[in-house]
Amino acid sequence: MTDHPVPSVAARELVSGAYDTHVHIAPDVMDRRIDDLSLAARFASVGLAGFIIKSHYVTTAERAAVVSKAVPGVDVLGAITLNGSMGGMNPAAVEIAGRLGARIVWMPTVDSRNQRSTTAADLPGSKPAMWGALQADLHAQGIVPDVVEVLSDDGTVREDVRKVLRVIAKHDMVLATGHLSAAEILAVVREARALGVRRVVVTHPEFTSQRLSVEDQRTLAAEGALLERCFTTPYTGKVAWPDLFDNIRAVGVEHSVLSSDLGQPFNPPVEDGLALFADKLLEAGFKEDEVRVMAVDNSRFIAS
Repeated sequence: MTDHPVPSVAARELVSGAYDTHVHIAPDVMDRRIDDLSLAARFASVGLAGFIIKSHYVTTAERAAVVSKAVPGVDVLGAITLNGSMGGMNPAAVEIAGRLGARIVWMPTVDSRNQRSTTAADLPGSKPAMWGALQADLHAQGIVPDVVEVLSDDGTVREDVRKVLRVIAKHDMVLATGHLSAAEILAVVREARALGVRRVVVTHPEFTSQRLSVEDQRTLAAEGALLERCFTTPYTGKVAWPDLFDNIRAVGVEHSVLSSDLGQPFNPPVEDGLALFADKLLEAGFKEDEVRVMAVDNSRFIAS
């Protein structure tokens, strides 16, 4: 595999006890760098508390429970993403996921209207998302799920979304905003808070199809949401590192949570992601206690 930077010992210690709340690992429907059992053992070896398995296409709560039992001392948690393969905005699927212990419910990603219709381009030289090839293959076969809508024509949150939000609140799961647009994110987050959802994460606001303004990020932080800063977004060239750092400073460290979004074969080892992120933040002038808030305190709030 490609050579990658190695985290410093100091960064390893700084993120000790953190959860990586966004990883893409095998088994999956596309190539991944590592499987869940092997990753759990590696997390144990570097002092990380656990991780949450993200898939765009399948639920992961059952396998997370098995991995947690197989590798004592590492807390592995599952999730569900409301794309077409899960029936879209499907409260029954969320209810079952909640009963199985899923921690995060992602709003639609690859099948959101925003992702399907975006004209935003990656920065020159960036690495494309792996799910793009799979989506193209499915569409070439005529397997094109309906767009998963979250807003009605008048801009209000749809009732099926409200049903999902009520289930999230009932099971005290975490709402993550997926690949929605800024307007969709603002509306859904406000509705979620009104319906009693306690924990909200704005998924990679710097990603190509999101690119939320600082003003929007501040508004969402004021609504109680955490802004997820994914290592892969700048590492793969979708945002410049200085721009990411500026956003964190402008919105406030206390409103950010670090995750890796790793697992792709061409990217660094998953267990290195948070520590590598810590090294970059320290080099940019962030203080150790600020990094620990983002990496450890806020990730443990999501996983608790």
